[in-house]
Amino acid sequence: MNPTSDMLVLNLSYAAYLAVSIALTIWVARSLARSGEMFLIRCFGQDQELARSTNRLLVIGFYLVNLGVVCLRLDMWWQTGANVVVDVVSRVGVTMLVLGLMHLFNMLMIARMGRIVENWMAARDWAMAEHAPETTR
Repeated sequence: MNPTSDMLVLNLSYAAYLAVSIALTIWVARSLARSGEMFLIRCFGQDQELARSTNRLLVIGFYLVNLGVVCLRLDMWWQTGANVVVDVVSRVGVTMLVLGLMHLFNMLMIARMGRIVENWMAARDWAMAEHAPETTR
């Protein structure tokens, strides 16, 4: 292959990798946000505003981390025309692993935050019950 065709193959590989990785990241983020909202609402003691806000923040963080990894993976891409498919597929595979690890991390953090919020709500309910005026019968 000549240098011009090598550069064309490299650029097409970059484009394919970016297109698949970005589309995959968007699809996973939207699916998790949509499916996770009810889970968050329940984790946060039916506080819908807190759950939706947390969901948006998780999605933003998910995009930033995953798209950052996708972009960093472009840095050291040595390839020849013979390995185009292998290179693109292995890079997409790493992107999928990062997406899975991010999901696992998010679930662990949500479970932890859910317990913290549950404790806050229990303390708030206890404090409200302690300070509530007694009713007469």
